[in-house]
Amino acid sequence: MKTEWHTIIIGAGAAGLFAAPYAAKAGATLVIDHAKKPGEKIRISGGGRCNFTNMYAEPKNFVGQNPHFHKSALARFSQWDFVELVDQAGIAWHEKTLGQLFCDEKSTQIVEMLTTRLAEAGAELALNTSISAVAKTEGGFQLETSQGQLTCENLIIATGGKSIPKMGATGFAYDIARQFGHQIIETSAGLVPFTFPDGRFAALSGVSLPVRIWNDLASFEEALLFTHRGLSGPAILQISSYWQPGEPVHIDLTHGLNLREALRTQRQTEGRRQLSTELSRHLPGKLVDHLATEWADQFDLTQRLADQSDKALDAMLDQLSDWQLTPSGTEGYRTAEVTLGGVSTDGLDSKSMMSKTIPGLYFIGECVDVTGWLGGFNFQWAWASAHAAGRHIAEA
Repeated sequence: MKTEWHTIIIGAGAAGLFAAPYAAKAGATLVIDHAKKPGEKIRISGGGRCNFTNMYAEPKNFVGQNPHFHKSALARFSQWDFVELVDQAGIAWHEKTLGQLFCDEKSTQIVEMLTTRLAEAGAELALNTSISAVAKTEGGFQLETSQGQLTCENLIIATGGKSIPKMGATGFAYDIARQFGHQIIETSAGLVPFTFPDGRFAALSGVSLPVRIWNDLASFEEALLFTHRGLSGPAILQISSYWQPGEPVHIDLTHGLNLREALRTQRQTEGRRQLSTELSRHLPGKLVDHLATEWADQFDLTQRLADQSDKALDAMLDQLSDWQLTPSGTEGYRTAEVTLGGVSTDGLDSKSMMSKTIPGLYFIGECVDVTGWLGGFNFQWAWASAHAAGRHIAEA
């Protein structure tokens, strides 16, 4: 391997692979990763089908301390720009739900598309390569690697966050950012299941239903899934990115149901039945049984429906439509899909992703304090931020 490069990109994930062909237009470009294969998080994403973007991606779908920073990159490389590349590569795709776009076949098609574009642009890929030190030089940067000393004019950090450490995720990007004087917004697990003590919902494991979930910052209408450890499903993953430890979340179990009208009608026709029996016609039976026990001090669901006054029914329905739960925590980085926080956007130029204080140093993708919702939005940020950095290098 040669030792002098125009651009070195650390991280062969979605952002790093995508930035390479653009940067390569300006000169010799190398992508380095300690992994054995490129794009491993792409490979496992979307159940092996890769939810590569979202039809409805826009700035409001992203979380970060600066709600405006990501607007520039997303505007200059949209979801439709990436879809065009997918089409050109002959990859068949479909919309699943809520604008989520998936490969018809397998996620490795996206990895192959990215590595093919990289190779065709003349960029190179060095896997199984670790980095022990990075230093600033007069002409750029010097890297100490397991393949020897390398130098470059431009350095792009695209090593992601801390989520899914079993796939090799580390805090490398944050270490480099701190080394060069950048602030790190405290990181935490995002798009992650909630945990509850003492196996509170273990008996309900596998039960799922559509809900509305909210707190003071956000609201989502998605499916909730009970697990042995707590709560999961799209609704939970979404709200987790807006949740702080110790806070409750609000869940409307009656979402999409006109339960008040239904129970009053059933009271006339099925009044001799138990309230729990009639509730089970609309909600999962195991959930109703659980609530009958958990709420026994407030409501007796074994009573006949005919014996329930409007006031009593309303009180129970109010509880069902605003079930307040306080998680003990989350499952953490082990199962988190993304990392919240990261390299502060205050120190980066929004048009280029370049450091405002260290010319030639770029941070892109998940390591930056920009986190998307569930549903392809984080891949879109990877593509857009990589495009911004790569194009800036090419046009400099």
